[in-house]
Amino acid sequence: MAIDFTLPPDIEELRTRVRTFVTDVILTAEPEIEELKATDKAAYIDKIVGLRKLAFAEGLWMPHMPKDWGGMELGHVGLAMFQAEAAKAYYGPWVMNCQAPDEGNMHTLLHWGTDEQKEKYLKPLCAGKTTSCFAMTEPEVAGSDPTLIRTTAYQDGDEWVINGHKWFISNAHRAHFAILVCRTEDDPDLPQAANSAFIIDIPHDGWTEARQIETMHGSTGHSEILIEDLRVHNDQMLGGRGQGHLLGQYRLGPARLAHCMRWIAQAETALDMMVDRSLDRFSHGSILAEKQGVQWMIADSAMELYQCKLMVLHAASKIDAGEDFKSEVSMAKHFVANSLGRIIDRAIQVHGALGYSTDTPLAHMYQHARWARFADGADEIHQMRIAQRTIAAYKDDGSTRRATGNLPI
Repeated sequence: MAIDFTLPPDIEELRTRVRTFVTDVILTAEPEIEELKATDKAAYIDKIVGLRKLAFAEGLWMPHMPKDWGGMELGHVGLAMFQAEAAKAYYGPWVMNCQAPDEGNMHTLLHWGTDEQKEKYLKPLCAGKTTSCFAMTEPEVAGSDPTLIRTTAYQDGDEWVINGHKWFISNAHRAHFAILVCRTEDDPDLPQAANSAFIIDIPHDGWTEARQIETMHGSTGHSEILIEDLRVHNDQMLGGRGQGHLLGQYRLGPARLAHCMRWIAQAETALDMMVDRSLDRFSHGSILAEKQGVQWMIADSAMELYQCKLMVLHAASKIDAGEDFKSEVSMAKHFVANSLGRIIDRAIQVHGALGYSTDTPLAHMYQHARWARFADGADEIHQMRIAQRTIAAYKDDGSTRRATGNLPI
């Protein structure tokens, strides 16, 4: 039988090393990090940089990148293990240089960049010396439909002149460069061939950060950007002309699954906290763990987390095998994002007022979890695509098997 859910010994050993580093180093340092973040920005940055140096020295650095670029060259199944351990700590992925949006931008530059672009942008990103952002979403049009993008670029000699408006650009406030998607073609044969991508150095004339958008979890780096007569040399185009949509889809596929890997870590943390609280809290004659209502919340959460893990592992295995993975990743992204919110919500309920307070990480986790249902594609877009693929499978094959993982069962 080819089905085997065990990890090879070397990956199992790596999982233990990641878990130990997260527990003993990152989680131990997080209270100090949060205090410095509020009181001393320079010391806060120094602390993070110090942790990154420790991770690099431990060989826990860029699990997603090839060894030629200083990474660990894990497959997506191995990466799922790594990210699910790293994200047990809020700063874990960042410390190990496998955080969004840099992770996805590294993949994009590796695949689409010229040698000169890789040297200038990818190399320092891999070294942890720079940060980046991906600027596609706009406030005036639906972010889930890139064919509607209004930010335009027209050619003027060897330069392109770009005008437009972007928002919710994660990490833009601290980024050294952006991958900017804009419309370069007026009347393409296909709507998906209208956009191109450019690498924009930040700061740059014509690039103005209007504000950091205040969200449910505060003002933490999702920026609104005004782009006015920004001039960029033709050498800064990333990929071919009219390839912006294809580039974006190439980037978002694996990136969606990487999000799921990190969300599983958060969901498992919430479930652990739920069970721990139920064993510790006494009320109305017994501990909470003996009460049926609480047991149901624990059981529902355990079943959902099991489903999340299976979906992510199967989608990751399809990527590693070079098979079409779009449907599986889409289903995983929708299901894991929704499960994350439900599991954290139940954990808060079991903790009562304590869970609603900021004395535990649950409130902060819950605020972030709501974002998961529209990041990298809203629930409804994924549901639409899943339905379309299911209908197409039945039309083609007389069966929906292909749309439900094409599994041998």
